[in-house]
Amino acid sequence: MKPYLSVILPSYNESKNIARGSLDEVYQFLRDYERTWELILSDDGSSDDTAVLLEKFSKKDDRIRVILNPHKGKGPTVKTGMLQATGSWRLFTDFDQSTPLREVRKLLKYTNQYEVIFGSRELTGAKREKEPFYRHIMGRGFNLIVQLLAVPGVQDTQCGFKLLSERATVKLFENLYIYSGKNEQQNAFTGAFDVELLYLAKKYNFALKEVPILWKHFQTNRVNPIRDSVLMFIDILRIKKADWTNKYPKQ
Repeated sequence: MKPYLSVILPSYNESKNIARGSLDEVYQFLRDYERTWELILSDDGSSDDTAVLLEKFSKKDDRIRVILNPHKGKGPTVKTGMLQATGSWRLFTDFDQSTPLREVRKLLKYTNQYEVIFGSRELTGAKREKEPFYRHIMGRGFNLIVQLLAVPGVQDTQCGFKLLSERATVKLFENLYIYSGKNEQQNAFTGAFDVELLYLAKKYNFALKEVPILWKHFQTNRVNPIRDSVLMFIDILRIKKADWTNKYPKQ
């Protein structure tokens, strides 16, 4: 049976989050969810024991599937999971559950009107918990650049909680260029993957719906404010250049 909801969890060296119970939290929600579902665990070539732990966890339920990818970064890892999913609606969300999966109900309210629906930490009604001041400043500064150069009107492109219809998934993910997954990576840098996705959504005339959600900060050593800000700014310029040089197919 075709599932109504596919949930895609990208992972990279997540053994600590697995021990903390993030997968159990996801499964508990899905197990009680009233509609059909599947859970896709898409691993980004983890160098710890994440892949083994994911395979073990998948034995809990035949609706859970593991995809093992070479290490190419979050964008290509999400792309693989989203395109291999079979659900009518497909959500990708952060492995640490900084936005709890239960928040998807807020997004699903808009499926009759929109095909690209995503969580926001900036809209009125959103809640942030335990966020370091520097992370908030970094995020707001980056968003100003994004609105100016790439996706005007979107308050929070970087929240990793996005729901797409099957049609939007295929159209947008198959046309990613900067984050198409051609090159393997050496670190856990996420980049401006979400910006390219939303940039294409606007280019292909999908109406976007931004929804306030709950977001909790979990400590990580993967974020380098200076390095990541510079690299993400460069990626925005690369996205614009790709469009100017016709790397994105027409409608």
